[in-house]
Amino acid sequence: MTVIKESMAGDEVEMLMFALDRARAQFAWKCDGLDAAALITPLPPSTMTLGGMLKHMALCEDMRIAEFITGEHMPEPWKQENFDADSDWDWHSAASDTPDELYALWRASVQRSRAAWATVLANGGLDQPSIFTTPSGEHPNLRRVLVDAVEHYIRHAGHADLLRENIDGRVGEDPPQPQAS
Repeated sequence: MTVIKESMAGDEVEMLMFALDRARAQFAWKCDGLDAAALITPLPPSTMTLGGMLKHMALCEDMRIAEFITGEHMPEPWKQENFDADSDWDWHSAASDTPDELYALWRASVQRSRAAWATVLANGGLDQPSIFTTPSGEHPNLRRVLVDAVEHYIRHAGHADLLRENIDGRVGEDPPQPQAS
């Protein structure tokens, strides 16, 4: 279970990082504890699955780090030849992965992302430019990159809501939190 630690009076960075971690926790709760059959269950007419979404979100975490924050090469299993053959490879190939592989892939990507964000934010605030260059030569600042990351999770957490409810009826916004003793 993911415990969401909320700061009620944090600064901008703390609030945005909290929003990202909360959206990640909501997404994780919608995807957790499922077997292989459940992870490949679509909700027609969509072909989207929770397994595909886990792999897609892992890719997006690592891609955001590589393209906007560190410039480092993407870790395995993100090979360009996979995407050259199928632009939706991350979504489709998840059906061949075990639940343990999918959960581990996503968690490792989130861990790398948290570390990259901590490092870059310790060296300056959200106003600093990302390393990404748009076709017009602009560099989005880190605030824009972080807001986009939050928005991406929120959008897919909504998809995960529908898929999970269809699988086993799980509904709700946040994972249950431990009771204070």
